[in-house]
Amino acid sequence: MSETYEGKNILITGGAGFIGSNLAHRLVSLNANVTVVDALLPDYGGNLFNLQGIEDQIEFSTADIRNSHRMKELVKGQDYIFNLAGQISHVDSMTDPFTDAEINYMSQLKLLETCREHNPDTKIIYTGTRQVYGKPQELPIHESHPVNPIDVNGISKLAGEWAHIMYNNVHKLRTCSLRLTNTFGPRQLMKHNRQGFIPFFIKQAMKNGEIEIYEGDQLRDINYVEDVVDALLLAGKGDTEGKIYNLGHHEPVTLGQFTDTLIEVCGSGSYKFVPFPEEKKKIDVGSTYCDYSKIKDELGWEPKTSLEQGLEQTIDFYKKHGSHYY
Repeated sequence: MSETYEGKNILITGGAGFIGSNLAHRLVSLNANVTVVDALLPDYGGNLFNLQGIEDQIEFSTADIRNSHRMKELVKGQDYIFNLAGQISHVDSMTDPFTDAEINYMSQLKLLETCREHNPDTKIIYTGTRQVYGKPQELPIHESHPVNPIDVNGISKLAGEWAHIMYNNVHKLRTCSLRLTNTFGPRQLMKHNRQGFIPFFIKQAMKNGEIEIYEGDQLRDINYVEDVVDALLLAGKGDTEGKIYNLGHHEPVTLGQFTDTLIEVCGSGSYKFVPFPEEKKKIDVGSTYCDYSKIKDELGWEPKTSLEQGLEQTIDFYKKHGSHYY
C-alpha cells in the first residue's frame, strides 16, 4: 500500500472527524503528504485532539466544504481526495433537513464542480452509507438492491453519491463510493447518540451506566474503523472508477448481543430494553446487513477485526483520552 500513497498529495475532507482522522494517521504512516480540511462544526465530530501526534506532519485548514472559494485552493494539486465531510445524524436530518441537504448534496456538487474545473485528474473516494437502501427487501443487501431511503439523510447521501458517479461517467472525473455500515473505534464523538448508538453505548458502559436499547433484536453488521480505513485505501489504489461498493461484516449481531459483548469487555454497565420513541421508530430500518462480496472479490477487502478485539482497543483508547470526547 505504501508505494501507492508515498509522496502523494492527499486531501481529506472531514479529516478531523472520526473516520477521517484515523485515515489521516494511517496516511502519515505511509509517508503521504496529507492535507486535512474540517469545519469543526459543533456536535459534528470534528476534534483537533483527533490529530494529536501528527499535527506537525500534516497541513490543516479550518474550512467548510460548502465554501467553494476555499475548496478551490485546497483541491489544486491533490492526487487523491478522500471525501468524508458530511452530516451523518438521521435524527438531525429530520429536524433540520435543509442543512442536511446543503452539506450532503449541494456541497458535494460544489466540490465535484470545483475539481472538474481546477483538478480534473484527481481521484475522489466518497463515503456513502447503506442507509440509502432503506428497509431491506432481502438480506444480506447486495449493491443491486433497490435504493429506498426513509429519511432525509439517506436521500441526501444518495444524491451526493450519485453526483460522484455521474461526474465520473459524464465529466470523466475519477470517482467511486463506499457504502459504509455501522463503524466504531477510537476518535469518535461520544457526547450524544445522534451520530450513532455505538459510541454512546460505549461511554455509558465505561461510566457503569444503564444503557437503553430500543427493542434489541435488530441485526447489524459492525466494522472497526481500521478495517474501514483499509477499504478506503484499497478503493483509492484499485481500478474502482465509477463503482459503488458495500462494506459489511461476516458476523452480524443483534443490538442486544452487541451490548452483552460490550459490557463483558468493559467490565461495567448494564442495560434494559425500552420501546422505540415514535420519531426514531419512523426512520428505523430494522435488521440490516450487507453483502460485501463485490469489494472482497475485486479489491481483496474483508474485515479483519472481531467485535471483541475492536471493543478492547476502543475502550483502551477512551480510558486514556476520554476527557476529550465526553
